[in-house]
Parts: sequence; C-alpha cells; structure tokens
Amino acid sequence: MSSNSRITRAFKNAKKLELTEQSKYVLFSDCHRGDNSFADDFSHNRKIFHYALSQYLQKDFTYIELGDGDELWENKFANIFNANKDVYLLLREFHKKNHLHFIWGNHDMDYRNPKKVAKNLDYYYDTVDGKNKELLKNASFSEAIRLEQEDGKSIFLLHGHQADWFNYNFWKLSRFLVKILWRPLQLIGIDDPTSPAKNFKELIKVESRLEEWIQKNNNQMIVTGHTHRPRFPSPNELPHFNDGSCVHPRCITGLEIENQQITLIKWHVVTNEDGTMQISRTILEGPENLSHYI
Repeated sequence: MSSNSRITRAFKNAKKLELTEQSKYVLFSDCHRGDNSFADDFSHNRKIFHYALSQYLQKDFTYIELGDGDELWENKFANIFNANKDVYLLLREFHKKNHLHFIWGNHDMDYRNPKKVAKNLDYYYDTVDGKNKELLKNASFSEAIRLEQEDGKSIFLLHGHQADWFNYNFWKLSRFLVKILWRPLQLIGIDDPTSPAKNFKELIKVESRLEEWIQKNNNQMIVTGHTHRPRFPSPNELPHFNDGSCVHPRCITGLEIENQQITLIKWHVVTNEDGTMQISRTILEGPENLSHYI
C-alpha cells in the first residue's frame, strides 16, 4: 500500500470531533515519555510539559496528542508511568471532562490494540495505599481525527508516519533496532538514521509525500507530528502544519486552536532579571484565521 493510500484510509476512517466558534483545542505530539534514564529525551522537559498542560486544563481546552506520546519502543510502560506519574494524573483530569483524545504514532503503535491500551492505562497501582485506582479507563486512541465544521470542512489530524513506509510497515523491525542498537548508541551521541526527526533527507521525503496528498485532495488542511519540525504555513501556501515535539533541547512546541484561529506556540524556561526562573508561553507564529486554510 502506498503512502497516499495509507493517508487516504486514515482520512476516511478518522474519528470526528466538532469544530465550532467555542472549540478550544491544544495539540502536542512526540512527547516520547520515557523512564527518566539518560536516554529519556522527555525528562528535561517534563516539568515544562506538566505546567503547560495544567494551564490548558484550567482554561478548559481539549487536549489532543498526535502520536508518540509514550516511548514504548525503548521502555516498559510500568517504568514510564513511575517516571511520569504526575503527568498521567493530570491527563486523568482531562479524561474526566471528556477532553482527552489520543492518536497513535509509530512509537506507540501498540495502542492500536484496545487490550494493550486497557492493560497500560485503565488502572494504576497506588503505592500509598496499595490499591488499584482508575487512570484513563476507556481512553480514546485513533489513527486520525478530523475536526469538522458544520459545513463539512475539516482539519485532518494524524501522526504522519503514514508517509514513512519503513516506520509504518516495518515498525516492529524499527522498534527492535531502536531498542537493541540505537538506544545504547544514543547514549554516546549517535543518532538513529531511520528516524525523520534525526535524518534531514528522510524528513524532507515524509513532508513531500504529505504535501502530495494535500494537493491531490483539494488542499485539505492537515496537522501532523512525527518529524519534530514545527510548520506554520502562510495562508497562500499548502495548509500543512506540524506541531513540532516535546523533546526539543530547551522547549516544547504545539498548536492552539481557539476562536477559530490557529497559533504555533512554545513553552520554555526564562530567567528574569532578579535571577528567578519561570515557565513561559511564547507565540512563534499566528494567530491566523482558520478560514484562510479550510
């Protein structure tokens, strides 16, 4: 199956959520939540991510994670949870409000299987009182989501590895190589050449295939992750957005959709003149009216 066919299938089978003037969505991807080891790229941004998410919870946003949330290629989920318990308990607050939706990516493709989702996320063991407690029971995982307006126009959300034949068709082999070969090498600074996030030529190929699909489908607006490279096109360009990742060296990036506008933002640590440090939100691009793209 070609990348075009995989993307088209995801589009046709996508879960639909409404997009209205009152809709408030925040999109992050590629958290790669790990076990807090030296190979855990998420660990240095975990506090930033937790704070940012807490602000969106207070402001009644719906959180959509566009894949590769949990780094299941390198870690057992129990170790991921123990290292990021505060994050999962915060996600539970979104889940209680029905404001939480997940898209699976290549690093968490195990979540295509509802049994795997239930095993990892339905309950957690609370070491304080020795009881199993509900975590993200019946969490929603999809290959793709469409934020759809009343007129049928939509924003198409997916991870983006559908345009990456190796990491889609041979994800189990890629997982094996990462776990056995590239994870140890990562500790000494050698990057995985099969990852578009770490191989510029592969990144360009993935983006080109996605843009070919956009052109073939009436310039359908699309938002992806996977490559870790933020994208925010101008209104006269192809409507191909990317929310970046949560494993940048000094920040996390994402996209906000509010008041029928879209904005590319980053959350990062800033140092004030008095030497105090704080987590701050900075607008990188936008806001732009969605009507310019859909």
